[in-house]
Amino acid sequence: MSEETIMNTTKQQDEGGCPSSFSARIIGCEFAGQDVYGAINMPVYRNAAFEFPDSETIAAAFQNRIEAHTYSRITNPTVANLERKIKAASGGEHVMALASGMAAISNTFLAIAYAGSNIVASPHLFGNTYSFLKFTLSAFGVEVRFVDTGNLQEIAAAVDDNTCAFFAELITNPHMEIADLSEISGILRSRHVPMIIDTTIIPWCGFDARRFGVDVEIVSTTKYVSGGATGIGGAIVDYGAHDWSNNRRIGLLPQVKGLSRFAFKLRSEIGRNVGACMSPDTAYQQALGMESLDVRYRRMSQTAYDLALYFSDHPKVRKVNYPKLPSSPYKALSDKMFTGNPGAMFTFELASKEACYKFMDALKLIRRATNLFDNKTLAIHPESTIYGTFPPEAKKIIGIEDTLIRFSAGLEETEDLIADINSGLEAF
Repeated sequence: MSEETIMNTTKQQDEGGCPSSFSARIIGCEFAGQDVYGAINMPVYRNAAFEFPDSETIAAAFQNRIEAHTYSRITNPTVANLERKIKAASGGEHVMALASGMAAISNTFLAIAYAGSNIVASPHLFGNTYSFLKFTLSAFGVEVRFVDTGNLQEIAAAVDDNTCAFFAELITNPHMEIADLSEISGILRSRHVPMIIDTTIIPWCGFDARRFGVDVEIVSTTKYVSGGATGIGGAIVDYGAHDWSNNRRIGLLPQVKGLSRFAFKLRSEIGRNVGACMSPDTAYQQALGMESLDVRYRRMSQTAYDLALYFSDHPKVRKVNYPKLPSSPYKALSDKMFTGNPGAMFTFELASKEACYKFMDALKLIRRATNLFDNKTLAIHPESTIYGTFPPEAKKIIGIEDTLIRFSAGLEETEDLIADINSGLEAF
């Protein structure tokens, strides 16, 4: 290796902490070399507690005077390794891994919301997310103001001095809508309101949240990160850009070195008290999944586009929803935000609910299952499953139709998936 190469590599690592390419950042931020046996993957620390040499040291650890693992509900070495990988991938200042994507959502809002506060949000949300905001938080005096995220004036009018956050999904699931986060960010920053976005639909190799004003990112790591749906998990990424001093819940908290007030609240109180910690086994599996994330994402996204394009003119398909299609009203935003690669989820609209059921029942290769971004291609009828227990009026607000089928493209050959979908369309 030449002296110039060594100097450039050192510069990249000094400035960003890890090598510059996405995959190199993930693998390069591993703990390699620290293990007594030279293991190149972080072992699974499948234990609850950690021993200390004396009383003073364990007291210092519990009082946060030294960095140390004390109890796996609070921190665990294997979980911390996954958090380091996500931090390297995202460029965030602080990452907290949790037991599920819903745990990430609930811990986030339990940290910043308070009785009398409000959240301005899109109503087009995943079922349990909508339920948590609308029903769970409202019982504690938190108002949710649902707005059209495509209407900037409506967003601005909904924000007031008690707005603790704006929340939306990066691409709505399963509506496939995209909000212009750059424009929304301008409104929110002038009012000192954080923008919190669920970015599960597009991983870090496909979307740079910082460029578009996202303050806090919520991710279900069950999806792309896990690499084959091996475990349930979630993550909160704090980008450290928001000034939390205006939040009436956490604004007066002490400013701790290396942590925003939000991250401090999560680590010191909410995470500990709620107890929705990620298991070390899950963290181990998902850390391995991070290493193949980029290559899987590219392949799955290409397959989704190929399928969406192929069936966009099929006589039995009323409409295909995928942001990269020329017919999508969100194509320009998608091209700007995701460099033309908007992920592995797409939807079909068929003639009726009966047609959807007949189509689903005829599938042989594609699995009838929930979840997204498994290595296997999945199909589901959201209205009767994810939103199946919602009353009709809630389904109307959320915008769920019974003629919609959601797909998550996997790693199978595109030709085989086309054949399977064609056989399903021939069933009605």
